[in-house]
Formats: sequence, C-alpha cells, structure tokens
Amino acid sequence: MTTTTINLPTAAGTLAPHTLRAPTAWPAPPSPRAWNRVAFAAAHVVADPLADIDPWLTAAIDWDATLAFRRHLWSLGFGVAEAMDTAQRGMGLDWPTSLELIRRSVAEARTVPGASVFCGAGTDHLPPAADVTLDRVIAAYEEQCAAVEQAGGRIILMASRALAACARSPDDYAAVYGRVLAQVRAPVILHWLGEMFDPALAGYWVGAGGLAADPAHVRATHVCAEVIRANAAKVDGVKVSLLDAGKEIALRRLLPPGVRMYTGDDFNFAELIGGDASGHSDALLGIFDAIAPAASAALTALADGDRARFDAILAPTVPLSRHVFAAPTRFYKTGIVFLAWLNGHQSHFAMVGGQQSARSVVHLAQLFRLADAAGLLRDPELAAARMRSFLAVSGVGA
Repeated sequence: MTTTTINLPTAAGTLAPHTLRAPTAWPAPPSPRAWNRVAFAAAHVVADPLADIDPWLTAAIDWDATLAFRRHLWSLGFGVAEAMDTAQRGMGLDWPTSLELIRRSVAEARTVPGASVFCGAGTDHLPPAADVTLDRVIAAYEEQCAAVEQAGGRIILMASRALAACARSPDDYAAVYGRVLAQVRAPVILHWLGEMFDPALAGYWVGAGGLAADPAHVRATHVCAEVIRANAAKVDGVKVSLLDAGKEIALRRLLPPGVRMYTGDDFNFAELIGGDASGHSDALLGIFDAIAPAASAALTALADGDRARFDAILAPTVPLSRHVFAAPTRFYKTGIVFLAWLNGHQSHFAMVGGQQSARSVVHLAQLFRLADAAGLLRDPELAAARMRSFLAVSGVGA
C-alpha cells in the first residue's frame, strides 16, 4: 500500500511533513441497532457556494448535500438533532431557514426505516431587547414549538437569548418553562447551552446578576433540576453543554426517574457516556457529526459489553474533539465542516455566515493531524488533495 505524505504548517511558523495512516474500516452498526445508550448527532448544514447572496447576511443551503449527510448519520445508527447550534442556528441560520431545514429533515426521516429526528425550537426570531417581556418570550417559544409539531418533529427546547436578557430571577425561568412545557404534545429534550458556546446565555437559569453570584453554575444546576422535576412528564431529558464533567454529573444526580441526561460535553463525552457504578449519560453531541463512524463502532462495542474496546476507539477522538471545541468554542462549527469536506461529504469548504474563516490555517492543520490519528480520514488521498488545495489558496507552499 502506498503512503501519502503532506507538508503541514505548525504553530512555530514552519512546515513539517505528515504521513497519513491507512484508513480505518469502521463496521456498520447491527440491524436492528441494539445500543444501550440513546445517541443523537447534532448535524451541520451544507452551504450553497453558488448562491448569489451576501453570505454574512443571508443563508443559502445546499439541500441535497445537507440531507445526504443526515442519511449518513442515520445509516450509522444515530438520531439527528436538527437545527441546533451545530447547524449554525442563531449563528447565521435564521428561523425561517431553520424551519425549512426541519421540515425537509423530518420528511427525509420518514423515508429511512428507524430514523429519528428531534428539532430545535427556540426564540431566535425574537431579538433580545429592553422591551422584551416574559410573555413575549413564551409566545415566541409557543410559535416555534407549534411549527415543529406541525412538521411532525419532536422538540428540543433550546435556551433563549431573549429569556436570558429579560429574566430577573429563577422564578422567571420556572414560569416560562412551565407555561411552554404544559402545552407540548410529547416529552421534549431541554438544552442548557453554556456561555462558552454563546456568551449571550451567561447567567442562564438564575437571572440578572446571577452570573457573578453563581460562577460555578451551582445555583443554576439546582434551578434547572427544579424546573425539570416540576414538569417531569413533559421532559424526555436534558442536554447539558457546559464542557465540565463534574457539573453534568451533579445535575444528572438530581434528575427524577425516567429523565435522561444527554451529554453535550464535547471535552469529556467518552467517560460520561461510558459511565461508572453511579450512572452514565446518553448523548446529544456536535462532535458526533465529525466522528460518527468511530462513535458508532464504540457504541456497538459498549452495547456488546466490551468497555475496553469502547474506550480504545474513543480515546483518540477526545483530543480531536477538544481541539475542535477549543476556545473560542463558538467557532467549533468551522472544524466540523472542514472535516466533512476533507471526507467528501460536501464538495467545498464554504459555510453559512462565511464562518469558514473563523479558524486559522494552523488550527485546521492540527485538526487534520488529529483526525488522521483517530482513523477518521476515510480516503487519505482525497483528504490530502483537499488539504493541499486549501493550503495553496491560503498562501502556504507545499
């Protein structure tokens, strides 16, 4: 077998050769799937590079490539978490386009046996402002939840920037969530997205001034748990994205029976999903978009009782994930889409909002090395050719 070598930039400002490993042949999951964890992949969207738009202001989606990637995730056993932050929701993707994405994804899921899709419902069509009231936040949630249900989707109730801006106390959060959850048809997944992903969500659950008084999210954890307990019949689970295993476990221990913890911790997901004698988390992760073949094989091994293989498969994906989600964490989507392009899931490296520019050439070169180490470049020659073209356009010589 021939080997492929490529010169990659380093943090020292030099070029260093990197020889790619042979591709890993990840097995497909058994049919029917028999995992002992519920696992959703938050999926990215593929931009339309030929649309005549101003990409910082308008989103244009390549629907065929976007839906093809969801079929890829379903084929590997994952449910799809649709129209979340991984799809640049509220970060380039507006509510009308998100709703079109939801409708198309739900319709596509109906054509795939066993496919599962939950869809983000939030308040992103209501800009945070001084005159926003709790009633307006509730109405915004109601509008999006009704639209998701009308499309036939299950709901992921997303954190609200508008609520974070106008809530003054934990009681305000309890009132809003109580009103909204009382009306949903089926249990939802709540999403607590931390301020490292979205600075506008600082102080969530505690209200104005709460951030300074609750730097470790201790009070917020208890408020979130109280809201869930008060509405347990309408809550399937909660996704926590705080990048802190201790904080996730603390909330997990407070959940009522039957409510799942879906880890959103892209730093510590392997240990949290694997669990220990005190419990485990299920998963709803953006990194699953990028590591789906390996994660699928790992979850199959875990279901087969082979914890050692589960750990061995996921161990090299953790450094990759920590790199993709490194601060500023809100730019992680650039790495997700870059890896999808390297692996041939899309024909270009263009993103909604022009976010392909949000990470440096050096950052993406290190992502290439880490993806290779994890066995996640499915066609090394294609990946190397695309990396060379990216470096050439970036002014980096071979």
